[in-house]
Amino acid sequence: MTDTTMQIDTSAEVMENDILPKCREIHTDPNVQSATGASIPKALNKPVTQKSPAQWAYERIIMYIQNFEQQLDNEHEVGLGLAGGKTGVIKIEGLGYYDPDIITYYGLNEIGVRTQLIQHVSQLNVSLVASPKHIDQPAPNRIGFQLASALDGDEDVTS
Repeated sequence: MTDTTMQIDTSAEVMENDILPKCREIHTDPNVQSATGASIPKALNKPVTQKSPAQWAYERIIMYIQNFEQQLDNEHEVGLGLAGGKTGVIKIEGLGYYDPDIITYYGLNEIGVRTQLIQHVSQLNVSLVASPKHIDQPAPNRIGFQLASALDGDEDVTS
């Protein structure tokens, strides 16, 4: 017998559901884990209205980086490719934001030069790239795990 009980939300629940983050992904390969298929850090479950556009973009980029890294082998790390410029690929070593609307990426470019990209959230256009790890490096760096740990913890992820 099917339960036909109808769930009725209170007006407060309707308002809260309207401001909580929503995400949906579809993949042709059923074995690909979507970013939303993993456990979502606590910080991403807070209402969007309590965050600046920079903080909200920062937190979601972390989620995507971590998911991307989980699909890489031990010979590759996450790199950042940028559309519309000659910056090339940056090996991501850090990520930050400056309220209300700036995201910044820290890392090394393809020839090992220290690089920092500062981007306005309205210009956000990032491509995550499987980048070979350095040959002298025994294991790839997984920055996504470090970044996501900060989102799960109680510490301020802005520092």
